[in-house]
Amino acid sequence: MGEEEKRDKEAATKLAELLGLLDLKGKGEITLEDVELQVSELILQSSSLASTMLKGIKPKVALAPPKVKPSTILEAPFKPSAQEYPGQVRELTLGATKGEGGSRGKTVTVGGATSPAFYLFEKAPTHPPVIAVDVFDMEVRLPKAIKEHVEEVWNDTAAWAKMVVDKWGADVVSVHLLSTDPLIKDAKAREAAKTIENVLQAVDVPLIIGGCGDPKKDAAVFTKVAEVAEGERVLLSSVTLDMGDAGVLDDVAKTAAKYGQPVLAFTALDLNRAKELNRKLYDHVPQENVLMDLTTAALGYGLEYSFTIHERARLAALMGDSELQHPVLAGTTNAWAAREAFLKLGPEWEPREIRGPLWETITALTLLLAGVDVFMMMHPDAIRTMKKLVDVFMRRGGAKPEKIASWVNARI
Repeated sequence: MGEEEKRDKEAATKLAELLGLLDLKGKGEITLEDVELQVSELILQSSSLASTMLKGIKPKVALAPPKVKPSTILEAPFKPSAQEYPGQVRELTLGATKGEGGSRGKTVTVGGATSPAFYLFEKAPTHPPVIAVDVFDMEVRLPKAIKEHVEEVWNDTAAWAKMVVDKWGADVVSVHLLSTDPLIKDAKAREAAKTIENVLQAVDVPLIIGGCGDPKKDAAVFTKVAEVAEGERVLLSSVTLDMGDAGVLDDVAKTAAKYGQPVLAFTALDLNRAKELNRKLYDHVPQENVLMDLTTAALGYGLEYSFTIHERARLAALMGDSELQHPVLAGTTNAWAAREAFLKLGPEWEPREIRGPLWETITALTLLLAGVDVFMMMHPDAIRTMKKLVDVFMRRGGAKPEKIASWVNARI
């Protein structure tokens, strides 16, 4: 046995003798002070020590909770995330009754929004969107799906207007004076004014007066029409920045202000240009007499761009941008410019007689959710569908926000 092993054995013997002198009964632990041990291996065995240290220790065993099949949906408090906005869309009234200096049997007021479109959990729309139906002052090429409904009256603009009001429920009539186009018939401004006078006598709803798109000719037509329709609050559609380039924008704005007519400010999918045009109009036209047309691209032809530009305009208005705080109009009849709306295609596209109305309806419905206030439409089925949808959406405005979560267990 070596010296090192001999020393370890002696140390272990002495430690054992020391532990044997201690009474460990009832002790939870022992403390050795000023003790230095130098051993290669130390084994302590004490039944009394082990029993004392383990006394009172209970093993912890994780037991799985019993599986219970839920019988009801867990209820949790729900508070809609409603928000207040610093801005508000201006209100604009089309038409004037006899007591207001006009001859209309009713007027329509649009705008006034204080929240994004149909955020019913925040606020219901101030005024419902309205439907304006397009009529023309001459025969035009129309898809068969529309032509079959209007061909008996399309040689008589006043009769056409009366039909869309009496049979289709038009809130507003939009009269397009295409015959004034220098490249078509180049009808005189006084002839166009006479057409408007006839329509005013045939119907008692507000009117939108559409030009031909030629800046100088439209300026002459709007001047004459604004004069003969003084007090009627007809919407002059439309004024553009091109009129400024042609040197007639100020003249049209002054004429509109003189005769109390609101104007439609048209720009092509560009909010900066829309703001620029509005600023020019403010020099002459009261701000509450400006309606915006930000351009309508139909389903399949850029509808997402139209949705985005209208949504951005509405949010900017609510956040306080005064140059965009105007109601907006959408020419949803542009849907009929899409070939898929009227051309004969494969069997998977049939039936064609409802494809066009669906194309117009979806275009309008999409922009309804972006915040459009006035829709220019043409097909009677699309018009009826949109009027029903607007009515349903408006009635939902009376719902209690705290019950929104009930869709989980709603029975359909």
